[in-house]
Amino acid sequence: MKKYGLIGYPLGHSFSKGFFNEKFQNENIDAEYINFELSNIDDLLEVLASNPDLQGFNVTIPYKQKIMSFLDSIAPEARNIGAVNVVKVEHRNNTYHLKGYNSDAIAFTKSIEPMLDSDHKGALILGTGGAAKAIKYSLKALGLTTLLVSRYERPGTIQYQRITPEIIKNYNVIVNCTPCGMYPHFDECPQLPYEAMDSRTILYDLIYNPDETMFMRNGKKYGATVKNGLEMLLLQAYVSWDIWNSEE
Repeated sequence: MKKYGLIGYPLGHSFSKGFFNEKFQNENIDAEYINFELSNIDDLLEVLASNPDLQGFNVTIPYKQKIMSFLDSIAPEARNIGAVNVVKVEHRNNTYHLKGYNSDAIAFTKSIEPMLDSDHKGALILGTGGAAKAIKYSLKALGLTTLLVSRYERPGTIQYQRITPEIIKNYNVIVNCTPCGMYPHFDECPQLPYEAMDSRTILYDLIYNPDETMFMRNGKKYGATVKNGLEMLLLQAYVSWDIWNSEE
């Protein structure tokens, strides 16, 4: 039986596990998708050693950047982004070759592009991790100016407390790439001047559980268009499956 999986920490509820195992059952595919909750990325070596049938795995928080040092090769787009969330395991004789890809960028682009028009020239990206890197790459490719938002003083970022109503007007696409507001912390949201938002504002939350986060609710109250990360997640799953089954 072929195996696929997800590495990250903590994992909790996994969309990928349910999605792929249902797919395998419905399509009579002899495979299993497993959650590998690793408190230390170095434990990946044990996962590989004890799962010789592993064909590939997804990577989530907090390992999208750390995984890169374990890989034998990295696809050009993933290298440009600086983060990997899909790994293909190629078995060669008695060893394996790990190749890294990024499905965040293509999935996010397909999901948000229909929402954009000429009013959308700037985007705030909440967070600075691996997902934020992919979102920045995508939005820049779509022609938007981007600004990373961090809780901490970091080069090339702005802090939440410095975001003014004027910034909200100029950067009216706002993407939450942080876990703030994710289950079970329903009552949390990024601290922003939501009252400055209007019908030209887009709030896109990479979180999919809950369906509507407080971030989304706060923006919707002032007329913003909102979307959660479920469609992006589905698109990522399709891209992952294509990567794992490509002849490359």
